[in-house]
Amino acid sequence: MTALEELVDVMRRLRVECAWKAEQTPASLVPYLREETEELVEAIGAGDPAHVCEELGDVLLQVVFHAAIAEERGEFTMDDVAAGITAKLRRRNPHVFDPASLGRDADSPPLDATEVNEIWQQVKRDEKGPRLRSDA
Repeated sequence: MTALEELVDVMRRLRVECAWKAEQTPASLVPYLREETEELVEAIGAGDPAHVCEELGDVLLQVVFHAAIAEERGEFTMDDVAAGITAKLRRRNPHVFDPASLGRDADSPPLDATEVNEIWQQVKRDEKGPRLRSDA
């Protein structure tokens, strides 16, 4: 069992055996998600890798908590979350996963960061169309 699988299992158990965790909803968790995200941003700014690692764990806990609630409701699972972001990364990075779709091959020069970002943004626009709002 991976550490991530263990975390998911621990959260499932806590949702059953811990009254506070059992009564939480996505809406009730929003303040904690915001707080943990802000603490992560501060840790990144401080440049302390150990603190960043800890705060990433706290943000991950929020993701797993929300996914556990969704799983209980039959909406989606943590695996669905991971599969969704993996598919998005593959789609939005065709220069890595499908260079031929860009007319590129093994002899093509590497793209710079600006070119990569332009591809990401174009794929995102194509996916989201008029509902495009953020850089997610």
